Amino acid sequence: MTVDTEHAPTLIASDVDGTLLDSRERVTPRVRDAVIRAVRSGAEVALATGRPHRWIYPVLDQLPIRPVCVTANGAVLYDSANDRVLRAHVLEPETMESVLGSALEAFHSYGGVAIGCERAGSSALDAEEEMFLTSPNFLHTWEGQGFGVVPAHEVIAEPAVKLILRNERLSASEMYDLISPFIDPMDAHVTFSMDEGLLEVAAPGVTKALGVSTLAQLHGLEQKDVLCFGDMPNDIEMLQWAGFGVAMGNARTSVKQAADYVTGTNDDSGVAQVLERWF
Repeated sequence: MTVDTEHAPTLIASDVDGTLLDSRERVTPRVRDAVIRAVRSGAEVALATGRPHRWIYPVLDQLPIRPVCVTANGAVLYDSANDRVLRAHVLEPETMESVLGSALEAFHSYGGVAIGCERAGSSALDAEEEMFLTSPNFLHTWEGQGFGVVPAHEVIAEPAVKLILRNERLSASEMYDLISPFIDPMDAHVTFSMDEGLLEVAAPGVTKALGVSTLAQLHGLEQKDVLCFGDMPNDIEMLQWAGFGVAMGNARTSVKQAADYVTGTNDDSGVAQVLERWF
């Protein structure tokens, strides 16, 4: 599908890592300028990320906007201008216990599994060691971020917006293939946003598509008014739901197949390449 330059989107939702940010975790000047033009033209621009809301300000600090954002893969709708969690969809402890049991079985021959939990909280200033808890054997991907370490049963003792499954020997796609037969989509939604051995589990039906559609409703917009960008499997539902879904040139094949259009890579300012068609 080609870009329809006659009907500019009025809501633009972009994934962050591998999409809006380049490989140095920076918003390129070209992307920043394109976002500014879109906002000045009246479009709403938001982040739609797997990151918790506590981790989005390093991104927003590179942009002149403070929007309502979709975070934690759609589990949390966060008002960045007022530092307020608007909505949160949680996994109950009983569900996480069941998923953990399935994961221990699925990964038994591959060294088992470590777990982490992201809790909703109410502010980006909540203590990280209370919002992000891990089991003692959890290999951290984000070393610069704070976390608390507790026994596995305490990690899942309270409702959480995201359960993380970690295995050092497998890739994320390998983990996904192994555990998928064990998890009923009616019980939990499993996805991944990086190649390393890390899966993200949310409440059933909770995806970025849910978050973006809710955001569109808040702005009084229709599906056809929404443009979305992404690069990883946790973006697929959002790209399929959007009026126009764009995969990055560096996206996985499954993401490109789900999109309406494939743009340049994140290092080639692929987001700007599309926005410049309208703004």
